[in-house]
Amino acid sequence: MAKFRMPTDHNTKVLVVDDERVTADSLALILRGRGFDSRAVYSGEEAAVLAPEWKPDAVITDVVMGKMDGVALSNYLAHSLPSCRVLLISGHNDAEALIDEGKSQGRELPFLAKPFHPDSLLEFLGPASPAEVA
Repeated sequence: MAKFRMPTDHNTKVLVVDDERVTADSLALILRGRGFDSRAVYSGEEAAVLAPEWKPDAVITDVVMGKMDGVALSNYLAHSLPSCRVLLISGHNDAEALIDEGKSQGRELPFLAKPFHPDSLLEFLGPASPAEVA
């Protein structure tokens, strides 16, 4: 998985997007416990409204959701917040077709299949702040 270092001059903001509320809330809670400023929303549409205002450093999004899926959200974010990193997650077989569609549009994004260990998120995000690197 591609790894990048988040900025360390402020609390790193991570937006978690999943239509399974328990998953979104759990991941956001885990990330807060690791020093990230995280929020959970439950649809691509909610994320598209919040992201330009809140300006997350990274978005972790489910692929298969309602009207705006994770690939469509990533395309939106590429234009509205080009420095925001996106990680796709999914437990659905349908996700592959959506990811392939994104690749055909020139967007190759990192992907984690559910279930995954939370440390996989940290591998993608890197440390939240210098204090987290202990």
